[in-house]
Amino acid sequence: MNEIIHEVLHKYWGYSQFRPMQEEIITSLLDGHDTLGLMPTGGGKSLTFQVPTLSREGICLVITPLVALMKDQVDNLRSRGIRAAYLHAGMTRREMIVTLDNCLYGRYKFLYISPERLDTELFIARIKGLPVSFIVVDEAHCISQWGYDFRPAYLKIADIRYILPEVPILALTATATPKVAEDIQRKLSFRNGQVFRTGFSRPNLSYVVRQGEDKLQQLLRILNRVPGSAIVYVRNRKRTKEVAEELRKAGISADFFHAGLNSEEKADKQQKWKADEIRVMVSTNAFGMGIDKPNVRVVVHIEMPNAPEEYFQEAGRAGRDGTRSYAVLLYARRDKATLHKRLTEEFPDKEFILKVYERVGNFLEIALGCGMDSIYEFNLKRFCTTFKYAATPVLNALKILTISGYIEFIEETDSLSRIMILVHKDELYELRESDPQTDRVLQCLLRSYTGLFADYTYIHEDLLCQRLGMNQQEVYESLLKLNRMHVLHYIPRRRTPYIVYTRERMEPRYVQITREAYEERRERMADRIKSMITYAISSRCRQQMLLEYFGEKADYECGYCDNCIERKKRETVSKNTPIQIAKEIQRLLGNGAISRNKIVESLPYPENEVIESLRFLQDEGFITACEDGIHYKNK
Repeated sequence: MNEIIHEVLHKYWGYSQFRPMQEEIITSLLDGHDTLGLMPTGGGKSLTFQVPTLSREGICLVITPLVALMKDQVDNLRSRGIRAAYLHAGMTRREMIVTLDNCLYGRYKFLYISPERLDTELFIARIKGLPVSFIVVDEAHCISQWGYDFRPAYLKIADIRYILPEVPILALTATATPKVAEDIQRKLSFRNGQVFRTGFSRPNLSYVVRQGEDKLQQLLRILNRVPGSAIVYVRNRKRTKEVAEELRKAGISADFFHAGLNSEEKADKQQKWKADEIRVMVSTNAFGMGIDKPNVRVVVHIEMPNAPEEYFQEAGRAGRDGTRSYAVLLYARRDKATLHKRLTEEFPDKEFILKVYERVGNFLEIALGCGMDSIYEFNLKRFCTTFKYAATPVLNALKILTISGYIEFIEETDSLSRIMILVHKDELYELRESDPQTDRVLQCLLRSYTGLFADYTYIHEDLLCQRLGMNQQEVYESLLKLNRMHVLHYIPRRRTPYIVYTRERMEPRYVQITREAYEERRERMADRIKSMITYAISSRCRQQMLLEYFGEKADYECGYCDNCIERKKRETVSKNTPIQIAKEIQRLLGNGAISRNKIVESLPYPENEVIESLRFLQDEGFITACEDGIHYKNK
């Protein structure tokens, strides 16, 4: 078996050896053990289940929370000649049936599925007949209420174990504290379980915190000093565009990314950034998962993450190639208040939550006692406009109602338009005499895409427009006409959230928001926020603090974070430091006026000591501050 997995690794990925811990996890899984892999971002988690699946008969069931991540993984596998498919809430029942039937007939080796689809009647009926070799749970921390990103739908995974009791399970995550790791194993009913931890230390990654109120200037200074590819994380969609525009004004190649973009825009931006056509991507946390770009030199967080887990995962996207890279957190005094405000937004008053529950039922026109197991498209924007609500507290109210077991809120899914031809090839000839425009669109479809008769195929209306010389409305109307004629099934692109009523609609007074769903989760978030603030303001080794948070013993300092470097400077500076700094400042100013920031950057001394020396020199009349910078006054 050892030879086989190395042959698979070389055949499909071109590698001659595995990364640390990959082979151990693969062997454990092939030996039939339930396995938990704790691997840092960029550690090669995907290969730990892709290689063993390709070494055996059967199909691998991969449960993962993000549709975008599913698509990236499936596209990546298909590009290597490996058959893979995925299921998510935005697909029609017919699409799911076709996909599952293809799995049954052995046409796929990997089936990616969102956790929300696990307990559907259709999936449960089909999964019993599938030759499943392994079950994989990606982002496994989502199953633990102790984790920072708990998702109730993940709790359904344990039910699959009862249906497929002999199939070994692999749980993967990059961000699990010891308590979360234990909870993952318990929730997934591990048998003969083995745990593999690669360690959270990243020797090539320097963790840095920069304090200051003008974060944009701090960002520009960092990007001008650290060359190479970069990611800049912000908290909301509007801010991604604003920051990207400011960077472009400063002459830095930048673009923005967030979940609200359509599929083509996302793919185009990702591809340009991966090809280094764009240097800096400014994004919400929607960007980065599943994107394999090893040469990211710096990741900057303009705004504070809510938890060390979140920060560690996002910061870890820098330096995957092992070269010196930087994870920089920008911290201002106001950030502490901002984090506590987020805590309030994340857990709105219970009265508000019950009011949202009532109004969602009215909005969807669901009668009391009805709605159970029904799925409804939910226009969040129109709901908030109708009832004059801000979107953030509504989203969090829906999440709490989901955890409490009354509804299931599925955040918006985005998919390209897709088509499957319903008639036999011979029948298409009879349509040639009908509407010429519709016929042209049909013939262009047949020339442009393969597999239309066997399965749903994603299409780009823009491509059809370009090849036909028609506008979008003409192409759209022709496709709709073919749909009405039952020649094909056309599903236009859509982006919408869904709400599933897991219980019949009831009066708000009977809805119980559990302590587990509200108070306990609020307390845990408050603890994470406290840890995040401590990380930002502490003078300890940054890497040491992160390792200890994740339960890893840290006997040594990293030597490369900002705090370690500051300590080294202080240790090497002699007792005459103030005099030495003053002399260095006077030497710099001998060539003309220089800004305070430039002086601080140019001298190998702690920033606070340089500023103190500047104040002393100014008070004594040796220097003066003007609009063009600081001048040296000859006495």
